[in-house]
Amino acid sequence: MNFKQNDKINQVTNKTLVIGMDIAKRTHYACMVDERGLLLKKSFPVYQSRQGFEFFYNQILESMKAFEKTDVIVGIEPTGHYWLNLAYYLQNRGIPLVMCNPMHVKRSKELDDNLQTKNDAKDALVIARLVKDGRYSYPRILKDTEAELRVGATLKSNLSEESNTLKNKIIRWTDRYFPEFPQVFPSLGKMALAALECTPFPSDVATKEPEELLALYREVEGLKSPQKPKARQLIECARNSIGITEGQQMAKLEIATLVQRYLQVEKEIQALEAQLVTLTQTSAEYEWLQTVPGLGDKTIIDLLSEIGSFSHYNHPRQLIKLAGLTLRENSSGQHKGQKRISKRGRRQLRALLFRVMIPMIRHNEAFRKLHEYYTTRPTNPLRKKQSIVVLCGKLLKVLHAICTKHMAFDAQQMMKDIPKLEVAA
Repeated sequence: MNFKQNDKINQVTNKTLVIGMDIAKRTHYACMVDERGLLLKKSFPVYQSRQGFEFFYNQILESMKAFEKTDVIVGIEPTGHYWLNLAYYLQNRGIPLVMCNPMHVKRSKELDDNLQTKNDAKDALVIARLVKDGRYSYPRILKDTEAELRVGATLKSNLSEESNTLKNKIIRWTDRYFPEFPQVFPSLGKMALAALECTPFPSDVATKEPEELLALYREVEGLKSPQKPKARQLIECARNSIGITEGQQMAKLEIATLVQRYLQVEKEIQALEAQLVTLTQTSAEYEWLQTVPGLGDKTIIDLLSEIGSFSHYNHPRQLIKLAGLTLRENSSGQHKGQKRISKRGRRQLRALLFRVMIPMIRHNEAFRKLHEYYTTRPTNPLRKKQSIVVLCGKLLKVLHAICTKHMAFDAQQMMKDIPKLEVAA
């Protein structure tokens, strides 16, 4: 929904019951006001349970009848994930839910009593009065494929984080017991993991011949042809190792546990990615997103999990704002402040766009030429990082256009937006 401020204010009429809710893990607090902000019902608790939600719904119906209201709007201050259960419950009953920015709530607390007091009952009233003034936004309640992608992408992110943690623990282990190991295996490939699983300590390697090591490693699942030069190099390093020799019994158990868990997490990530690719291919946007050079399946999965369907957005400016790429400046009188991005929005989406743009500049001709133009133009040339920020916004505009207009990516069409670049090309 793309409502302007006046539209939001007009949503609340003299027939609207405005409800503000302070969200918590176990007990929420709700407060009811009218279109002018007059208190109709003091804050009361709403428990996070089926009975609590039913009680709240009945209170809404009774209050609408008692105060002669025909519409209702519920405003919340989002707190973690605790609001989601209530959001789906209200949506199923046709009650609109809106969100107030936590910063707005924090800065509005002292308007009524000029005190820094904070409690759940007061917060509920502050939220209700922000809603009647149109200081809210509409959240998107995810359903079907969008909900599946969001949950799957979150799980993938958690597994990737766990994988990196395990990798760091393995590196820490080798630094103590086999510090020369990274000289032979800079990364944790199949042979490196097989070596740690079968011969973790220098003493396990130093007395063996290359053929013996290769025979051991071939028994490890997934490793068919270990490299003989690596085996020779490992033996050489092991004979001159300065690794710790104390506490090896428990250290052997530690590295075996770390390697097995690391392999298990990697398998889980691969299986999850395969399911997410299959799920993504069923979305309407996939056909058009895959036509953009530089966007792979993993990137498309992450984009759709953060953004959802591009059809939900009436204008690409909404996407730019969602990513926190909107420009802001502090200017007053003759002072002209420097422009910076707001960083208000989805942090993960903004980080994803930056990660995507680096290879995009290398592999996508249109974006590479745009980057060159922005950084070398005679008038107001941009620094490389500034150019990347601009191109991230450009990418969102392009993706929105091809997905909503159902058209393949056209590099020449994109570069026509800048006449000087077209002439130079």
